[in-house]
Amino acid sequence: MKTNNTAELDKTSIQVIERMTSLLDALATYPDPVSLKELSRVTALHPSTAHRILNDLVIKRFVDRSEPGTYRLGMRLLELGNVVKSRLSVREAALDLMRHLHRKTNQTVNLSVRQNDEIIYIDRAFSERSGMQVVRAVGGRAPLHLTSTGKLFLSVDEARTVHAYAVRTGLAGHNKNSITDLAKLEGELKLVRTHGYARDNEELELGVRCMAAGIYDDTGKLIAGLSISAPADRLQDEWLEDLMITAKEISAALGYSETTAGVVPAKR
Repeated sequence: MKTNNTAELDKTSIQVIERMTSLLDALATYPDPVSLKELSRVTALHPSTAHRILNDLVIKRFVDRSEPGTYRLGMRLLELGNVVKSRLSVREAALDLMRHLHRKTNQTVNLSVRQNDEIIYIDRAFSERSGMQVVRAVGGRAPLHLTSTGKLFLSVDEARTVHAYAVRTGLAGHNKNSITDLAKLEGELKLVRTHGYARDNEELELGVRCMAAGIYDDTGKLIAGLSISAPADRLQDEWLEDLMITAKEISAALGYSETTAGVVPAKR
């Protein structure tokens, strides 16, 4: 049961969020920078309250201060909007093709994106017939260096960025097969660049192997990974071609073109 103090804190937090939202909504209706006086008027907030919240939003880049006393929406909103857009469009473009690949292989097909030092599973096509219990549910996370899709993302990073990742994470492992040595990881990433796909050989979960191919947007940027997960003794190299063709079809649906955005790494 909540105490009176806790209830008051909750109420205050909700009130702040509502005021912040009202200011963002107000800014969205103006094409040009808006004065504090005008924002205070349209939101019915006291100028000092509006000023305090706007300052916090400026610090977090949700709002830009154009000139002293005038404000407009900030670039952070555009960045977050692009993230949401890319994820939603990837899922929409991928779902039918993922289901087709699942029917063809009878194995779990995963769609994942990168967020900082992890991948997030954003969709999956699977059935009980796959013979494998789903280890990571949709919304689940896993370290980059322990997953096939994560290796795809690391493979497009510069060497110094990969080194920084290794320092941050310590390349922590989950089992005896996990890659926990930077030199070994770098060797693995070299193979990914050469072959155009990545593997997870029971590095995240014992008894589960995966293979992944990249999905690219209309600028040629790697934005997601498509992977097949299967019991370790069932994963077949024959599925690689189907996997890469499917990833390429999803990329094409997102506007990717080899002639305008570079070339997707060739199959082995």
